[in-house]
Amino acid sequence: MNAKVLLADDDGSLRFVLSQALTKEGYTVRATGNVATLAKWVKEGEGDIVVSDVYMGDDCVFDALPGLRAARPDLPVIVMSAQSTVTTAMTATGVGAYDYLPKPFDLDDLLAAVRRALSGAPSAKGRASQVQGEREERLPLIGRSAAMQEVYRIMSRVTASDLTVLIEGEAGTGKERVARAIHEFGRRKLAPFVSLNLGAHVGNLHSDTLDEAFQSARSGVLMLDGLDSISLDDQTRLLGQLQSLEGRDHIDVRLIAAAQRPLAALVRDGLFRADLFYRLNVVAIRLPPLRERKEDIGDLARAFLVRARREGLPERTIDTDAIEALKAYDWPGNVRELENLLKRIAALWPDLLISGGVVRSELNAAQEIDADVSTGETFDAALERHIAALFGAAGPEGPDVGLYERCVERLERPLIQHTLRATRGNQIRAAAILGINRNTLRKKIVSLGLGTGRGD
Repeated sequence: MNAKVLLADDDGSLRFVLSQALTKEGYTVRATGNVATLAKWVKEGEGDIVVSDVYMGDDCVFDALPGLRAARPDLPVIVMSAQSTVTTAMTATGVGAYDYLPKPFDLDDLLAAVRRALSGAPSAKGRASQVQGEREERLPLIGRSAAMQEVYRIMSRVTASDLTVLIEGEAGTGKERVARAIHEFGRRKLAPFVSLNLGAHVGNLHSDTLDEAFQSARSGVLMLDGLDSISLDDQTRLLGQLQSLEGRDHIDVRLIAAAQRPLAALVRDGLFRADLFYRLNVVAIRLPPLRERKEDIGDLARAFLVRARREGLPERTIDTDAIEALKAYDWPGNVRELENLLKRIAALWPDLLISGGVVRSELNAAQEIDADVSTGETFDAALERHIAALFGAAGPEGPDVGLYERCVERLERPLIQHTLRATRGNQIRAAAILGINRNTLRKKIVSLGLGTGRGD
């Protein structure tokens, strides 16, 4: 079949390259640099497939797509974008694009997508309604790096389906945000989103807990977080619960699983059940750590300062040197650590413009917690030593029950006390330093019996 491709892109050089590649594959190509001409050709009945950039001048092909689909409902449309965000990817799905390719892309990927579309293979188009830019603020998946483009592309393909998704990534990379975005842009968006932290039930994951979570998420999405932290016994209980729920019409739930460590490696080491892994690993999304996408740090920093202002912190802007200082750091706490740092700076530093010196000062102060200047012992090593000593002194039967809560309280009390002293009792600034909201801080002050919260 000598199919005709309607190609639209306002970049003349790219039009030429794509036209040559498509022609070499045996297609007839008609190319334009604007949305109006493309729409005219489609409505006149030309073309077997459309390959179009999203933005051409002041026009957006998304605005034209509903009309094009109404006129030619069976005409597949592949969209490309150099300004790719999660909203761009999800909007492509929402308005009925067959596929979405973030620029830059491999020519082979485009040609493969064209072949799939012309062969009638299933598309990525879904039933989600068109989304608006403000959703990106509520679901802050920010970044235009190649690593994040791949994340967006996979997300755009799974929102319209009920496929189980496995999200893997280090702590602080935004796994729950990805899960919530899949829910928000999917066909279950009006139903509940429930997140069950399996790590909070290590060694104590009862069927009642799982059943309650499934019941709460009925018709919606259930996120099973912390999969890599549960024991083999808990994995067996979880697998049994999933098997028992199969075929129950009254519990219709989409599953999204999440883990900090790659589950395939845990399966190889005998630490994770292979049958549970294969049940959950239907579509995999790997979230890159921030150190692998440092080109996104500027966009993230500016977005976090906007959010900090909306949460009541002073308005701040950030200069180029400060962005470079942020890029020079490796961010072991990932995106969450970056956001907390910027909130802390917004709360504590008086200047409107955040400079590189301010960023370096805060980063140096933050790293002081990791090393005792007199002994050279790291914070983690000291904590490990004290816990080991606690168990060593407890005897063969171990410490009394309730150890977790006792340890958390012992850590929280001095941490909150010292933070309140440093801020002279200013709870807004203390909450920003701690990376928690003010209401949470107030509750902890009361529960720990810290009186007025001035750290006295």
